[in-house]
Amino acid sequence: MKIIKIFKETISDGPGFRYSIYFSGCGHYCEGCHNPETWKGDIGEVLDERYMEKIISQIKGNSLLDGVTLSGGDPFFIPEELFGFLRRLKEETHKNIWAYTGYTFEELIKKDITKKCLEYIDVLVDGRFEKNLANPELFYRGSSNQRLVDVKASLTEGRVCTKDYD
Repeated sequence: MKIIKIFKETISDGPGFRYSIYFSGCGHYCEGCHNPETWKGDIGEVLDERYMEKIISQIKGNSLLDGVTLSGGDPFFIPEELFGFLRRLKEETHKNIWAYTGYTFEELIKKDITKKCLEYIDVLVDGRFEKNLANPELFYRGSSNQRLVDVKASLTEGRVCTKDYD
């Protein structure tokens, strides 16, 4: 996995004060994407052990952070590597984790590895960006087809449970 950008403190990628990580690689190719340079997955810094420790140290060292947001590209581009990162991130920081993806929750629970990833995510902003459904007044999403999925509740109840932010 490669990381193209990190915002150590932001208020635009979820509620509260967040640490946002933008991953390289995406196979959705959404028209109107705000990060098309990430699609190939060939840019950015490799997420090796040293870089992972640096990220976790920065998060743990900032007591003002409310959570961590994963975006891109698509964090699920290489789900096997995402799983290891998510597990360490959650276990070592205990932060609320949001992830943006072009996949739907229903697609992700069909594969063992992506379903395992979901166990470490609190809110999933799911679905491809649809340019014709774009709405700049939506909170934390770009188009009205995208949902803010409460992952824990959804996995427990066996149906998609969404969160609302107005």
